[in-house]
Amino acid sequence: MGSGLNADSVGPVDVAVIAFEGNRFNGEIGPALRDLQKDETVRILDLTFVRKADDGAVDVVELADAEVSELFQQVADVQFDLLSDEDLRSVAETLPPRSSAVVVAWENAWAARLGAAVRDSHGEIRLLERIPRDTVVEAISALDS
Repeated sequence: MGSGLNADSVGPVDVAVIAFEGNRFNGEIGPALRDLQKDETVRILDLTFVRKADDGAVDVVELADAEVSELFQQVADVQFDLLSDEDLRSVAETLPPRSSAVVVAWENAWAARLGAAVRDSHGEIRLLERIPRDTVVEAISALDS
């Protein structure tokens, strides 16, 4: 079965690690991710859960595992291994005991559409950079004062 992805038109891919202290994951991000994918803002490419027990033991739960598949059904149209075991071990090392994280890789589908339009008009994106949230918050606070 094909992935539906075309290497010439895929948008930038980001990886996010969303941590939950005390393993307080409640699943609310599932519907948010589904909405973003349904609106074609992003395309979820890989999603994995990492849990760290009190004793430091690590448990990795893949999207296809029965434990989470129902909660996150239809989040990822295509699932391939962008996240290696080494990547997931690195995430686990940063987690404190009794915590968990969702590690998600998504294609920025909105940027793929923009990129195609830029290429079709013979343009070139020279810089694309994310401004840190704290910087944006400070700028908004400065406007409000």
